[in-house]
Amino acid sequence: MSSPQPRSETRTTDAEEKNAAACPVIESLEQIGSQWRLAVLHELLGGEQRFNELKRSTGANARTLSRVLDDLGEMGFVDRRIEEDSPIATYYSLTEKGESLEPVFDEIECWASSWLEGCDLEE
Repeated sequence: MSSPQPRSETRTTDAEEKNAAACPVIESLEQIGSQWRLAVLHELLGGEQRFNELKRSTGANARTLSRVLDDLGEMGFVDRRIEEDSPIATYYSLTEKGESLEPVFDEIECWASSWLEGCDLEE
């Protein structure tokens, strides 16, 4: 006959189950959840842009933007295209994976307009 589990083990199991259920959300936010990643992804929803256009529209410095674009490229959200003509131009656009985030941004904007007072969503 087995003895009942101590209460602390039951709580741990409940917590582990809750964490496992939240895992996809947490993992998603770890990939796209930084301020700069979100800003770049949101800007690229409007279409392909050059590096300096993204720099201006996001307000990121060149080093940060370069790192973020590299990260997003490695994760499969952003494509990079280089035109070799003079002057050399680098263009960034969303991949299919990146474009699939558009409804997510739409829902976040909808939520923000309902719940965040004083937030200027028309920038």
